Amino acid sequence: MTGFITAQTDSMYVMKGGVTVGKYKVTEVDSVVFYKPVAASNTVTDADGNVYHTITIGTQTWMLENLKTTKYNDNTSIPNVTDVIGWAGLTTAAYSWYNNDINNKTPYGALYNWYAVSSGKLCPKGWHVPTDVEVATLVTFLGGTSVAGGKLKETGTTHWSSATSATNESGFTAVGAGYRLDTSGAFGGLQTYMTFWTSVAFDASQSYSSTLKASDGTIGTVPSPNKFGKTVRCIKD
Repeated sequence: MTGFITAQTDSMYVMKGGVTVGKYKVTEVDSVVFYKPVAASNTVTDADGNVYHTITIGTQTWMLENLKTTKYNDNTSIPNVTDVIGWAGLTTAAYSWYNNDINNKTPYGALYNWYAVSSGKLCPKGWHVPTDVEVATLVTFLGGTSVAGGKLKETGTTHWSSATSATNESGFTAVGAGYRLDTSGAFGGLQTYMTFWTSVAFDASQSYSSTLKASDGTIGTVPSPNKFGKTVRCIKD
């Protein structure tokens, strides 16, 4: 809602089983009540000094931007691998900017392989890469796999090739950051996909990641090769 609203605003807490699962601003205008998610006032800073905004969705607090640190939270540098053959042969941690272009750092963030994720030091202290269960909790809170993707996606076509089903009513503001292929080191999917890692391994060579698409409002979590370059969204401990 915008414009003329001057009525009193308060907070509404949604409870389930005695636990707070949501907090909303409540504005009453002519006996009609409107609700919208409340962004947390706090920010968090990574080892490079990048500042991220946060938002509380249900019982979880997430970063509003994709991770873009070039250092672990102990200040150790993460290798930036630009060579396509070098990337495809990696079994150790690395990151890159999409198309090896630092201009894609904002708003898309960095693309990390899962070896960087598995360090346990990628997110700022007090934060972590989500588990598949934590992603499932987010998806369930937003109505399930068939609709939650649309509620997570930024609206408009600035960072997506299509705004299909995008409402961003969660405030998560997912953007189409693309990926880097495991077999060739090639880049793809910019403004078409956002695929972000979980911290959970499927087997010795694959781990779970979640994918949003420009073309619909779904979200899916499936195993993916560890050598892929994908985005990271951190969740608060």
